[in-house]
Amino acid sequence: MIDVNKAIVTTVKTGKILFGTNNAIKNAKTRRAKLIIFASDCPQKIRGNIEYSCKLSNIPVTIYKGTAIDLGAVCGKPFRVSALTIREPGDSDILKLAEAENG
Repeated sequence: MIDVNKAIVTTVKTGKILFGTNNAIKNAKTRRAKLIIFASDCPQKIRGNIEYSCKLSNIPVTIYKGTAIDLGAVCGKPFRVSALTIREPGDSDILKLAEAENG
């Protein structure tokens, strides 16, 4: 099983990521995201909007088990991160996380 926190840290350091729900919506609609990760406490209305866009664009979605504060801390940011958009995974195997959940 893949360690989610370690994969996120590696992606932050070596890949291309964007923070926030607005970036997640925009990248889902333009099909630029490879994976979108939600914090467990992401507001339901926003989450539903992003999930709908992801479904239309065939972009995998996964839910981080911690809160937005926890996700921000894992990313090394001093703020809440409700949604994390992975554009390039870098050296991490984070895309296997979506395969494991959906596969």
